[in-house]
Amino acid sequence: MKRSIMSGFLSIVSIKFLLISLDFLSSPLLTRFLGEGYGDYAFLMSVFAIYMIFVSTGVGDGVRKYVAEDRERDNWDRDVVGFYLRLALLLAAIGCFFLALAARAGIVTAQLGASYQTYFYLLSLVVFTSQFREYTRRTLMGFGLERYSEPLLFLDKVLFITVGVGLAYLGYGIPGVLIGHMAGAVTTTVIGLALVNREVSLFRAFTHIPSREFPRRDLFAFNALSIVLILCLTSLYELDVMMLGLLGTTQETAYYRIALTIAEFLWIVPLALQNVLLHSTSNIWSNHDRERINTIAARVTRYTLLFTLLLGIGLAALAPVALPIIYPDDYIASYVPILLLLPGCVGFALARPILAIGQGKGDLRVLIVSTGAAALANVVLNAALIPRYGMHGAAVATSISYGLMFVFHIWSAREIGFYPVADARVPRAILVGSFAAVPIFLLARFFGDSFLSLIVVPPAGAVIFFALSIAFGAVDIDEVREFLESVPLPTDSIPSALR
Repeated sequence: MKRSIMSGFLSIVSIKFLLISLDFLSSPLLTRFLGEGYGDYAFLMSVFAIYMIFVSTGVGDGVRKYVAEDRERDNWDRDVVGFYLRLALLLAAIGCFFLALAARAGIVTAQLGASYQTYFYLLSLVVFTSQFREYTRRTLMGFGLERYSEPLLFLDKVLFITVGVGLAYLGYGIPGVLIGHMAGAVTTTVIGLALVNREVSLFRAFTHIPSREFPRRDLFAFNALSIVLILCLTSLYELDVMMLGLLGTTQETAYYRIALTIAEFLWIVPLALQNVLLHSTSNIWSNHDRERINTIAARVTRYTLLFTLLLGIGLAALAPVALPIIYPDDYIASYVPILLLLPGCVGFALARPILAIGQGKGDLRVLIVSTGAAALANVVLNAALIPRYGMHGAAVATSISYGLMFVFHIWSAREIGFYPVADARVPRAILVGSFAAVPIFLLARFFGDSFLSLIVVPPAGAVIFFALSIAFGAVDIDEVREFLESVPLPTDSIPSALR
C-alpha cells in the first residue's frame, strides 16, 4: 500500500480506536441510565440503521467514489459534489416526512406502542441531520481529506455522549439520547460543509446544473445498486437485533446488543480498510492497474486475518473480566453470545476489505449476489433459532452468516478479477493463533478477575502474537520494515535496526 492509502488508513483507524473507547464509555452508562429502556433504544437504532440505507447509502458511497476519480472533464469535482448535495437534500426530506407520517398516522403506535410515537418524531429529525453529517464526511474522504473527516466523527461521538448521555442521566430517557444524536450531527455538518467549501464552492455546486454529458445515469445506477448492497450488508448485523426484539424479550435484546458491541471490536481495522479502500482503489481500477489491486488485496487479507485472530483471542480471554467491570453485573449473560459470535466476526472482518475493493471497481451486481446470499441465510437461520434458543440462537445464526460472507466474497472477488487469498498464508495464521492462545489465556487466568489483567494481558498478548507471526512466517521482516517506513512518524531508526 502506498503512502496515500496508508495515511488515509492510519487517520481512520486511529479514530476508530477512539470511537470504540467512547462506545465502551457510553454504552454502560446508557444501560444504567435507560434501564430496561435500553432494549427499546437498541431496537430503535437498528430500525434507524436500516432506514438510513435508503436515505444515505447511495449518496455517501457515490460522492466518495466519484469525487476520488480523475476524470478528464472540467469542474468534475464541483458537478459531482453538487449532484449529490441536491440528491442528499431530496432524500433527507423524503425520509424525514415518511417517518413523521408513520408516527402521525398511528402506524407506529399500533405496531410498537404509544411511547414509540414520540421516538419516531424525533427519529425523523435524526434522519435529516444525520444525512448531511454523512454527506460532508464522505465528500471529504473523496477528496482524500481523512485527516478532517475522521476527527469530525470523533467530535460527533463526543457531543452525543455529552448531550445524549447527559440528558439520559437527567431523566429524559430515550428522547434525550436522540437529541444527543441530533446535536452531534448538526455541529459536525456545519464544520464539514465549511471544509468542503474550501475545496469547491458549495453555492456554485448546488446551483449549477451540469450539461447532458455529465454521466447521471451511471451515478444513479451506482446509487441504486449501492442501496441494495448495503441493505443486504446492514441486515447482517441489524436484523438479528430487530428479530430478537420482536421474538424475544427486552432484556435479551439488551444483553445481545452488548455482545454485538464487544464482538464487533474485531472490525476496527477492517472497517478502517473498507472506508479507505473504496475511494483509493477506485482510481487504481480506472487506471487498469490490476497487478497493484492484487498486491493490495492479498496483503490486506493476510494482515486482517492476523489482526482479527489476535483480537478474537484477547476478547475471548478477557470478556469475563471486562463485562462485570464495564456493565451491570447481570450483563455477564452476554459472554456466551460473545463467544458464539467471535468466529463469524473473523469471517466478516475478512470480507469487508474484499467488498470495498470490489465496490471501487463499480461492479456491484456480483457483490450483491454474494452479500444477498449471506443475508438470506441470516434471516432464515435467525427465524429458525431465535424462537427456540433466544439470544444464543441469534448469535449462532449470525455467526454462521458472517462466516458465509467471507466464503461468498472469495467467489465474488474472482468473478470481478482479483485474488485476495493468493498470499493469505492461512495455515500459518492458524498456527500463530493456536500457539498464541495458550499463553494469552494462561495470563488472563493468572490475573483472574483483577482489573490489572485488562492492562497487562493486551500488550503482552500482542507481543507474543507478533513474535510468533514472525517465527512462523505469517509476516516477513521486510514487510515490517516497509510498514514502519510508510508510517508518517519519526520511526526511521526502527526500520534501520531491522536491516
